[in-house]
Amino acid sequence: MGTRKPELIEPVVVDRFFPSRDRKNVITTTLQTFKGHTLVDLRKHVHDKEGKIHPTAKGITMKVTRLSDLQNAINKALAKAQELGLLDGGETE
Repeated sequence: MGTRKPELIEPVVVDRFFPSRDRKNVITTTLQTFKGHTLVDLRKHVHDKEGKIHPTAKGITMKVTRLSDLQNAINKALAKAQELGLLDGGETE
């Protein structure tokens, strides 16, 4: 039998970034355990009037074991965007 994977007691925020210059929205990457499954969540969050961040329904959640598949898909999208001239060197908007 395999060893039991650790469960996360609370979500772990791995990264946050602003998808646009207005800084009203934040994309947050989180690792968490739900019903015995370890998940990765990439979700759009918004700031309220007090500056607190709240999650929206816009995002994706998948088992953490699929992270390498997601990485491959993102790498392919990056390469294709560069091939099509959609990106300048390291530019972010």
